[in-house]
Amino acid sequence: MTRLFATVFVLALSLVALAASPAGAAEVVTLDQALRTARAHQPALDLARGSLINAEGQADSARAPLLPQVSGIGTYTRGTTNPYCNPNTGMPCPATFRGPTFDTTALWKFGVNASQLVYDFGESINKWKAARVGMEAQGESVRTAEVQVAFNARSAFFTARAAKDMVGVARETLANQERHLGQVKGFVEVGTRPEIDLTQAKADRANAQVQVINADNAYAVARAQLNQAMGVERSIDYDLSDEDLPPVEGEDGDVEALVGEAQHTRPEVSSLRLSAQSQELTLKSAHDQYWPNLGLSGNATETGSDPEHLAWNFSGLVTLSVPILQGGGINAAIKSAEGQLVTAKAQLRLDVEQARLGVRAAKAAIAAAEDALANTRDRLRLAEGRYQTGVGSIIELGDAQLALTTTAAQRVQAQYQLYTARAQLLKALGRP
Repeated sequence: MTRLFATVFVLALSLVALAASPAGAAEVVTLDQALRTARAHQPALDLARGSLINAEGQADSARAPLLPQVSGIGTYTRGTTNPYCNPNTGMPCPATFRGPTFDTTALWKFGVNASQLVYDFGESINKWKAARVGMEAQGESVRTAEVQVAFNARSAFFTARAAKDMVGVARETLANQERHLGQVKGFVEVGTRPEIDLTQAKADRANAQVQVINADNAYAVARAQLNQAMGVERSIDYDLSDEDLPPVEGEDGDVEALVGEAQHTRPEVSSLRLSAQSQELTLKSAHDQYWPNLGLSGNATETGSDPEHLAWNFSGLVTLSVPILQGGGINAAIKSAEGQLVTAKAQLRLDVEQARLGVRAAKAAIAAAEDALANTRDRLRLAEGRYQTGVGSIIELGDAQLALTTTAAQRVQAQYQLYTARAQLLKALGRP
């Protein structure tokens, strides 16, 4: 009997350990995991990188005219060779003219053509430089996409975190309403409280249950949006870690220092600056089109009706081309790029100042919300005591619970605003 009891006891302990094992627990996703996943799978980054590869190809294409151009030629033709005369062109008629026939003759031709641009006053080389600078600008656009993807992932993560915290608020409210319902039910049964208090308590519990359902649904939607921000298709059967977004270095410092950092690190500004430089080189190349172009070309061929008996020939050509009329709107394009650069710098300052002020306001809101939360918890405690002693009413108790729920939600919202403001500050500073 003792041995049987021991066996049952061991089996029971094994079942408890299995139930408590983390294997069945939901996966916990951290902010760092969300950022890594977004950087690895977000399609927006693939699009930006594809545009960079395209810009690299355009730069290589712009360099091609500066290099020697060599092509080989091989042809085989077969056709009739019937003679004819044309007095209009001075072609004499043959002395012994015979009628045309369908006899054909083969003609083989092999050759090599080569050309090299000698000098065009910088037109082609400036086009190449402009394309290379444009490629560098596209590289900054990739960085811009990386910063935007990181911001979207952080924002979606903390939106979901706020939804998760709201689930906690709703469940705490439901637990309080369940406890209040039990207390009210006991008071009504002994006749110390009217039955309407029990009806009100049941209604409050039902409303709390609805809030839990809505909060759970909002949390599920927020996790689906986080999946979208990470660029993955996966189940939302996971939880989020209870971590904070740490303070951004310099968030409480001088705004001019932050603006100065942003001007050097913000990829949008670098991209626009490089775009303006590319437009300037393009304009210089366009101006160079007014000067002559000098080039060399040549070809060598072997021709004949029999591949074993071919006659060779070669020729060379020096080309000097002088443009007469050229047009374009590149000056306007440069002015547009310069205007975009000025606008970007102004927007940069505005973004930095707004994010910095957002961090400051959120910190103040958190302090106020924590103070209000402490007061409303104390108010609920006092209302519960008053109700139990018969001094307070069910309305007073319900109002105290509603105030606690509201301030708890405000505390969650203030914390979310702080995290969002810090994420915006990181984006404004160009930090991925």
